[in-house]
Amino acid sequence: MRTVIVAPTYQEADNIVRFLEAVRTSVPEATVLLVDDNSPDGTGRLAEETAARLGNIEVLHRQGKLGLGSAYREGFRLVLDRQFDVVVSMDVDFSHDPAAIPALIGRIEAGADAVVGSRYVPGGGTVRWPWHRRMLSRWGNRYTAAILRLPVKDCTSGFRAYRSDALRAIDPGSTRAEGYAMLTEFVRRLTRRGFTVVEHPITFVDREYGTSKMSGRIVAESMLLVTAWGVRDAVHDLRTAWRAKR
Repeated sequence: MRTVIVAPTYQEADNIVRFLEAVRTSVPEATVLLVDDNSPDGTGRLAEETAARLGNIEVLHRQGKLGLGSAYREGFRLVLDRQFDVVVSMDVDFSHDPAAIPALIGRIEAGADAVVGSRYVPGGGTVRWPWHRRMLSRWGNRYTAAILRLPVKDCTSGFRAYRSDALRAIDPGSTRAEGYAMLTEFVRRLTRRGFTVVEHPITFVDREYGTSKMSGRIVAESMLLVTAWGVRDAVHDLRTAWRAKR
């Protein structure tokens, strides 16, 4: 299946070359699209140099730090206009292991519309995370799955594979969240439109180099949006059920 990997970057000079080399080893035929937010540390330049050496790597240089959600929306818009079968999203800091990409693609080949690399299914886990981050992530994902009635235990994992037709159908460009809430919104839209979303166990390894982009604002945005979506979906479903009984 023709595969493209979309990966946002900001201040990842310590990781980007190793990441691209690891991806090329794991999935030699895949195209890579990096969306760089004008990283001051030279991430974009290093990516271009590596692209010239390895081939089949594209770098989208943006004017400034516009956010994760914006990066994915722009990256997905570009690749969905082309003839790819599978779109993979992931981080470049090695918290997502490039060696696991073929397994995610394999689940698409087996019939899934989307595959979430999950820390919270049997076989999955986290490494080098402090206890408070583990607790926050687990609680947040349980709350999200419950209020949105999602059959997914790891709604905020960014390591995913999508069948391109399914991703196109949920219109990523119409989302507005800038943090990890956008990832939850994708799962919500896929599930409510009847697409098959499965989870595949991964081990999430906290970054060794560089700085995490997680912030309190991102967490707050996610919880507020999830709660609003949950209320909206409940009201919609109640109205639909009431109309069906009339």
